[in-house]
Amino acid sequence: MKRTSLPLQRREFITLLGGAAVASPLAARAQQPAMPVVGFLRNTTASGSAHLVPAFRQGLGEAGFVEGQNVAIEYRWADDHNDRLPGLAADLVRRQVAVILGSSLAVVQAAKAATATTPIVFVVGADPVRTGRACRRGDRVKLFGSFGGPQ
Repeated sequence: MKRTSLPLQRREFITLLGGAAVASPLAARAQQPAMPVVGFLRNTTASGSAHLVPAFRQGLGEAGFVEGQNVAIEYRWADDHNDRLPGLAADLVRRQVAVILGSSLAVVQAAKAATATTPIVFVVGADPVRTGRACRRGDRVKLFGSFGGPQ
C-alpha cells in the first residue's frame, strides 16, 4: 500500500464515523413506538361537555398518561346531531386510534358500526345489555358506569 493513500483512507474513515455518530440517534428515534391515540367521541357540543375534558385528562394522569407526552387525544363532537356520529366514528377509525371513548348509546352504536377491531369504552346510565341496544356480554365494548334502569 502506498503511503500517500493512507491519509485519504483515514479521512474517509473519520467522515464515515462522524456520519454514523449523527445518524445513530436519528435511527433510534425513528424506531420508538408511536404514541397511542385515544378517540374521544361525544354527541354533544364541545362547550356543553367542557367540564368533562379536564376530568378525563385528570383520570388519564392518575393512570400515568399525560396528553401530548405519552398519549394523544383526538376529540370529535357531533354538536347534538346524532346523524354526524357515524362519520366522526369512521374518521377516528381511519386515524387508527387505540380506543374510542364514548358516553351515550348512540355514540357506541356508531363506533361499533365503524370498526370491528378497535376497543370501545363508554359510560351510560342504562344497562346496555338489558336494553339490547349497545353490546352483548363478551363483546369488545367495555362499559364503565352505574345503571339507572333502561332508557
